[in-house]
Parts: sequence; structure tokens; C-alpha cells
Amino acid sequence: MTPTPAPESIDSQELLKLAHAVIAADRFPHLATMDGDQPRLRPVSPVRTEGFCIYIANLRSYHKTAEIQANPKVELCYLDDEHNQVRITGLASALEDRAVLEQIWEQNPLLRHYLGTIDNPQLIVYVIRPLRVRYMREWALAYHEVPL
Repeated sequence: MTPTPAPESIDSQELLKLAHAVIAADRFPHLATMDGDQPRLRPVSPVRTEGFCIYIANLRSYHKTAEIQANPKVELCYLDDEHNQVRITGLASALEDRAVLEQIWEQNPLLRHYLGTIDNPQLIVYVIRPLRVRYMREWALAYHEVPL
């Protein structure tokens, strides 16, 4: 039997660059939530990214709103064209900083088009704050812990 190759070592600064590049390359990462004891996964379109802190706009009437309210533990998975991936495990909470919400509103014409006003009661923006970030090269079968 052929031994499994040892995972390639990656310098922490290079790992940060690689992880950020995957995030930049994937416009529609997948968000995992829990619906009771049933995992749910769907593509999302982040409206802002600050390092590994990700902002996702949502409607209060969407089912994932109730899922996140019941269990704020979520995970995002980003995948680039070479199948490198970044997984961000974190906690989601509603954005309460009006100044940041106004910046997001101004930078996202689709929000303005569909919701009409920043004060639309359906609008909720989640901030996903990372607890753990992992990076994996295409089919390497081993994750690297990315420093936060």
C-alpha cells in the first residue's frame, strides 16, 4: 500500500493570501445553517467582506432568518475555479451599526432596487464573525488552519 503523502506546509502569511484570494474569486459562497436537526445549505451573495468577517443581506420573511435566530452557528464555504476552498465557521448576528448599514446600502444597487428604502422592515443584514477559518488546496484532503 502506498503511504498517504504528508500535507504540504504553507507559511501563515501565504495562507492568508491564498484564503483571501479564494474568497475574492467566489461571488456566491454557500451558507450552512441548522433547521432544527436538519442542515440547510444555500448559495448567498455577500454584500460586504472585511477580512474573514462576512456580511449577508437577507429578508426577515426568509426561512434562514428563523434558522439563524434559533441557532446562530453557521458556516460559509467558498470555492474558486481550481477547487481550492475556504470554510469560515462562525456566529451570525444582525447588523446593528447604522453607519455600516448605510455604507452597505449605498454600495449595493440591488438592495436599493428590490427594497426601495434602507428602512424597509424586511431588510436584515447578518454579520458572520469567524471563529475558525480553514483552507484546502484542490483535492489535498487536508485543511490548513488560517490565522484569524
